[in-house]
Amino acid sequence: MIARELAVWGLGVTEIPEPVRRAAVRHLLDGFGTALGACRTGAASPAIEVARGLGGPPEAAVLGSGELLSAPAAALANGTLVHALDFDDTHAGGLVHATAVVLPAAFAVGQQVGATGREVLTAAVVGYETVCRVAAAAPHGFHARGLHATMVAGVFSSALVTARLLGLDAERAVAALGIAGSQAGGLLAFLGTGASTKQLHPGFASQSGIIAARLAAAGATGPETVFDGPHGVFDTLSAVPADLPSIVAGLGESWETTRIGIKPYAACQLSHATVGATLEAMAREPFGPGDVAEIRAQVHPDSASVVCDTSRDLTRPASPYAAKFSLPWTVAALVTDGGLSLGTFETGSIARPEVSELAARVRWDVTDVPGVVAADAPGRVTITLKDGRELTGAVRRSEGGGDNPLSRASLIAKFEGNAGGPAADLVEAIESLDEQPDATAVMRAAERFIHSRQEIP
Repeated sequence: MIARELAVWGLGVTEIPEPVRRAAVRHLLDGFGTALGACRTGAASPAIEVARGLGGPPEAAVLGSGELLSAPAAALANGTLVHALDFDDTHAGGLVHATAVVLPAAFAVGQQVGATGREVLTAAVVGYETVCRVAAAAPHGFHARGLHATMVAGVFSSALVTARLLGLDAERAVAALGIAGSQAGGLLAFLGTGASTKQLHPGFASQSGIIAARLAAAGATGPETVFDGPHGVFDTLSAVPADLPSIVAGLGESWETTRIGIKPYAACQLSHATVGATLEAMAREPFGPGDVAEIRAQVHPDSASVVCDTSRDLTRPASPYAAKFSLPWTVAALVTDGGLSLGTFETGSIARPEVSELAARVRWDVTDVPGVVAADAPGRVTITLKDGRELTGAVRRSEGGGDNPLSRASLIAKFEGNAGGPAADLVEAIESLDEQPDATAVMRAAERFIHSRQEIP
């Protein structure tokens, strides 16, 4: 059974190649940065407020504040914090936000049990491999059924991370995965309304995975057939057949952790290739929004169903989150402002009539690329100017992916932009996680950074 094979590997792996560890650290660094950005903006305040009231012993810290909550409660808050700005990383094959479910569980349970930094990092790699492989076994299958793959696959990741850090045996780890499967879900209904449920999904997944492992430790059981049996997660929740052997194929030899992409823009990943192509055209020959007669993009069919969904108003988004899931609005804002930033998607920015007017002139052609998943698809745009000239831009894939990673300088610039200023001590603490005595050392560094920023007039 897939669950047993995955659990045995996840509990027993000790040798992780150095490039994989470095990749995991990069993603944890990026996740801390996006979470600190959410701290600054208050984007996850409801989740934090509710987490405070869940009770339990003080086991783990809320990222940034240092407030101690139970591990499940801290994971709910921290998962929401990492994902609240939709600026966190994406694994293209599974179209999942991996760090948003891995970081909260690894650090919350790591603090609970007093794990060393190296133990936390190893557990995080197990989590990365789990969430990416489960989701990628049925590319776009969960999304096509109206479900958020990050939450569907994320409960399994958090459960196995927790099982490893708690020291469960294989039988109980398999039970944890089986129990977690009954918490897999996450509706995409937010797409039409701009509701904040998407922000909560990684928090739900992280919290549920921890509880699943605790239930297994207490003697509760779950179906070993959760992946490959009738009424299992793929049988029930995926709109496409799953390649089940791929979940465990090459475990310990082929590493999905190194194939996760880091976002350079705070918009839906499925718009990034079009953004890159538009930037290339803008760099070749400057023009302004008033010069544009039409912008036409080639868009992967699985991307079009999410960011070009005409059942909602793509030119006048209902909320900042809805703007991030509108390719026409995102491209129009890019051309209008000359770039994209966190401020592009703030409430006061999305109501600009000049952006909406240009968004109405953005068109798209649904263009399939056989064998290529949506988040890895190339981007191409043709920009027709009012004077009759045509400009084109094209990229092979979006920037920041596994084979086109952000430079360390770009990653640190993104981190500090999210965090709100230079953060050398915090960056050093995260990058040296392997050598830290425990996970608490990193959380305290984050708390010190937040307090230092609050003292700046």
